[in-house]
Amino acid sequence: MPSGHVKATANGTVVAESDTYELVEGNVYFPPASVKTEYLTKTDLSTHCPWKGDASYYSIKVGDKELTNAAWYYPTAFEKAQHFEDYVAFYKTKVDVTTV
Repeated sequence: MPSGHVKATANGTVVAESDTYELVEGNVYFPPASVKTEYLTKTDLSTHCPWKGDASYYSIKVGDKELTNAAWYYPTAFEKAQHFEDYVAFYKTKVDVTTV
């Protein structure tokens, strides 16, 4: 598990922040407790990864701006991905993810 401080910001608002996280395929996965769920809404989108499982998605709403399907997580991860099951990752093209 990498160390350091990591933060996700959408529309100028911090939507996740943590000192622990998982780094998978270049994406930062935030522990569920570090994500501010008041900004997230589950969507119907689902995608499949052959080694991680089926991903579910969130849209992010901050103020009057909504970022559709901007975050994802694996609610029932396959065995090799269970160490980050339910962790949330954000699309870097929609959300600013920074590490310190």
